[in-house]
Order: sequence, then structure tokens, then C-alpha cells
Amino acid sequence: MRIRATVAAVSGALALSALAVPAAQAVTDSGAPYTLNASFSTVSIAKAVKVGTTNEVSVSYSYTLTHGADVNIAAKDFITDAFLYHGTYSDTAPELYGDNPATCTATSSTTATCKGSINIYPADGDLKNTWAGSWSVAAEAVAFNGQDQQNPDMSKVGFKDQSGLGTSLVQRYSKLTTTVSATSVAKGKTFTASGKLTRADWEKHTYNTVGGQSVKLQFRKSGTTTYTTIKTVTSDSSGNVKATATASTSGYWRYSYDGASTTPGVSATGVYVGVK
Repeated sequence: MRIRATVAAVSGALALSALAVPAAQAVTDSGAPYTLNASFSTVSIAKAVKVGTTNEVSVSYSYTLTHGADVNIAAKDFITDAFLYHGTYSDTAPELYGDNPATCTATSSTTATCKGSINIYPADGDLKNTWAGSWSVAAEAVAFNGQDQQNPDMSKVGFKDQSGLGTSLVQRYSKLTTTVSATSVAKGKTFTASGKLTRADWEKHTYNTVGGQSVKLQFRKSGTTTYTTIKTVTSDSSGNVKATATASTSGYWRYSYDGASTTPGVSATGVYVGVK
């Protein structure tokens, strides 16, 4: 629900049409939205969002809306939502919105709790790879006050937006595999564990390898639930990892990656190696 973009578009369209009439009339017919008596606080949103190459990702949020007594949040043409933006807050910053506005529940005559979700569609080109990492949260509200939303007198429309309300990581979904050279090994003998680390390419809609990353080879003894790190290796330019390990008891082996700001941590499914 691109409220800010919608208000800007309507304002711009009216401003262009106003060029054909005297200046005084242009101000009356077009105008600009007045600053709505509203503010936003106590934003709650996921600390990190994992986004793959095709599936839609929905991110829930909530915030407190504080408004003046003159603002009717129950009006059908009152709209508010929260959204994510990347980099410096500006009209050109990459932004991620929800499909629908937030739903607000009044908690007093001048406050409300608003809840909604941001919908991300990687298959539709919503994201670029360089945007992975930290995003910031902003919120906005508009009161059309009975104006025709397709052709309003903008001077009678109230609008307020507020940036810097929080942060969330938008990350390129990662995958990690583990294979072993033998699933049955004599006690005290070595075997080789191999794997590959990949992450989502939002622009090509596939998974690319990730090189230069520290990846842990871990072991879990049969009958237990906890993995222990045996050694750490670095993925090569093709995302491959390889290490030798000594088989002392039967159990499960896997690779595990702690992740980074742009890429979430991931652990491969454990592969059983029996000791004879």
C-alpha cells in the first residue's frame, strides 16, 4: 500500500494541471497536503527477513499511532501503514510495502495499536542483490477527509510520515549441503566431508555460490541432540567446503554457517556415518 507514493502522484498530477491556470487559483485547486497531527512509535518487526528467489515473504509489524482529537482514524478514507526503506530516507530510496493498509484498534481517544504486514515478491523484481542487509522502518498516515481520492483538493488532505522507527535485516536466503565419502568407516579411520554454500540471487532468480565464508564441520553422537564443532574451513570461490575427519564413534556430521548481515545462518541436514 504505497500511501506516500500515491499522495505524491496525486499532488504532482494536480500541480501539472494547475500550470494552465493563474497562480492564485492553482494554489486553491491543487495545494499541498497539510501535516496530519499524528506520530508513530513502539514499532515491532522481525529482526531479520529471509527472502529466496520466487516465494512471497510476508513480514508482520505493529506500531502505536498517536493522533490529535481532530483525526478520525475510523473514517473509511483514513489510511496508515508501515514500510521498509533502504539507505537514506528519500523519495528515491528503495522501499517495501504491504498489499494492504494496517488495521488500527483504538486504545484511547488519541492512541491506537496498528498492525499489518509487508509483502515481498522477489520473483517480481522487488529486490536487488546490493540491497541485502540493513533496512529501516518508517510509517505514514493520510486522511482524505471526504475528498475524491482521484481528484482531491490536496489542501484538505492530511499526511504524515516518519522515518527511523527501527531496523530489520532483509537477507538473501541461504542453503548448505553436506555429503560424506563413506557412510561406514572403521574406528580411527578418516573420511571426507564435503558441502556447498549458496544464497539467493534476487536479480537472476537462482542460487549463487558464496566464497570466502567460515563454515563449521560439526558432529552429533548417536542418541544425543547437540552438535559440536570439530573444525572450521573456508568456502572456496565456488562455495565448496571440504575437510577430513576421524571416525571415533557413530553419529551425524553436518556443515553449519553462522551467517552475515546480508546472508542468514544455515545448517545442513546431518549425514549419518557409522563406525565399525
